Amino acid sequence: MFIQTEATPNPSTLKFLPGRTVMASGTADFTNVEDAAPSPLAQRIFAVEGVEGVFLGPDFISVAKGEADWAHIKPAILGAVMEHFTSGQPVMVDSAQTDSGHAEHDGPHGAIVAQIKDLLDTRVRPAVAQDGGDITFHGFEEGIVYLSMRGACAGCPSSTMTLKMGIENLLRHYIPDVLEVRPVPT
Repeated sequence: MFIQTEATPNPSTLKFLPGRTVMASGTADFTNVEDAAPSPLAQRIFAVEGVEGVFLGPDFISVAKGEADWAHIKPAILGAVMEHFTSGQPVMVDSAQTDSGHAEHDGPHGAIVAQIKDLLDTRVRPAVAQDGGDITFHGFEEGIVYLSMRGACAGCPSSTMTLKMGIENLLRHYIPDVLEVRPVPT
């Protein structure tokens, strides 16, 4: 098994590509070892000293570190990922922990919300996934779209710029009812 790694725009997060499906549907974001209980893979990665976050995407794993140097912890993370996939254990033992990235929204703005979700899925999510992250829709009220960045994109120095200049401009272009995009703390 050959696992590739890619840098992300967030210097404290590295993207690991095991060359196979990680999450068949949805994503999973773990910010500590206690939250990682439903994922044997995330638990193995958290066992590496210096790991502070694990995000599981469709075909990648984003790992956030603290003060540790990548040169010291990257080999151990690669080993943990390889060990997991050769063990035959599932990535998740409780699929209820996965997140599709969409909050449900019924009501008078249902058509607008459907357009927002479609644009997020077709235009934004693939680009954000290339950087090792994901975006979660939290709601639409009075012209304001509420989103949060996850994985490598959470806490990234350029995430505010991505939300305001990239995603906000895209949504405003296609959906005149959108006036602003605001981040929701994760």
